[in-house]
Amino acid sequence: MSQPNFHAFTSSEEVIDRFASQVNGRTFVITGAGTQSIGGYTALALAKAGPAHLVLVSRNPATVQPVLDEIKATAPKVKATFVRCDLSDQDSVRGAAAQILEAAPAIDVLINNAGVMAIKEYTVDKRGNEMQLSANHIGHFLLTNLLAPALLSAAATAATGKVRVVNLTSAGHRISPFRFDDYNFSGGRTYHPFTAYGQSKTANILFSVGLTKRLRARGVTSTAVHPGGVWETRLGDHMRADPGGVEAAIGDIAEVALRNTGREWTQDTLEMKTLTQGASTTLVAALDPELPAQSPAYLANCQITKPFEYALEPDNAEKLWELSEQLVGQKFGY
Repeated sequence: MSQPNFHAFTSSEEVIDRFASQVNGRTFVITGAGTQSIGGYTALALAKAGPAHLVLVSRNPATVQPVLDEIKATAPKVKATFVRCDLSDQDSVRGAAAQILEAAPAIDVLINNAGVMAIKEYTVDKRGNEMQLSANHIGHFLLTNLLAPALLSAAATAATGKVRVVNLTSAGHRISPFRFDDYNFSGGRTYHPFTAYGQSKTANILFSVGLTKRLRARGVTSTAVHPGGVWETRLGDHMRADPGGVEAAIGDIAEVALRNTGREWTQDTLEMKTLTQGASTTLVAALDPELPAQSPAYLANCQITKPFEYALEPDNAEKLWELSEQLVGQKFGY
């Protein structure tokens, strides 16, 4: 890493000031880039450094419009495009990918930021896949591979290491490994909201491992990022809605994590951050010129750190890649 002094509370503005030259004139695609979100703050920070094009992807146009308005007001020369996409609907993902490829035939950085967390009741997508796995991993797996031609197009002319895929994960991967024998929770009979969340976050890291293995030789690497605890986002709204909901959730996480992994949950992985601090690790992953040589990597608090070993295990990454291809009904050969 080129900035060893960056830390948990480094702001997005500090990261952009340091790496502005890595932004200027380039194209970024960001999922989940709505207002009051890490993705939205990521987009606003990037806009200050003069990218050629920002493509903001979300299922809800109303949440993205304030971000687009602010980009127009503060960086009027930056082209910003909205593409609607419901990541839990594979037909929507395929349609969005086609729109993105038309709007941005060369993509320098794809930031897979969107996510859902700890859905209380067992819920499935149209294809019967558990909803957190669907929205957090399967949809991003499909979108990324469909956008690979644009990533490879950018890599063909870019300096080594500049084209990247950033997958937002979480310290929540420590709640559960990927449940290859029961990833769909026996039709809901074995479902637990936080186990499902942990599984999907482990999948995000394993996806970075599998993607880097396949595309590094062609100039594309991938990194997984834990942004930290950012309660200003809407990710945990359903927990805050109940009196004592956050405290109860933390206790539940500790119990479930111990059961799933045999390890104690350590609360020091959840430093509370502002949105601008929460977006900073994403920006380091997207921009630090020294990072690709160390990818696939897992970042937290703007530095490389170690996830639980099952999240970087190459065999697990291969098994997940094959399963993901089955779940989207398409093989991606690189």
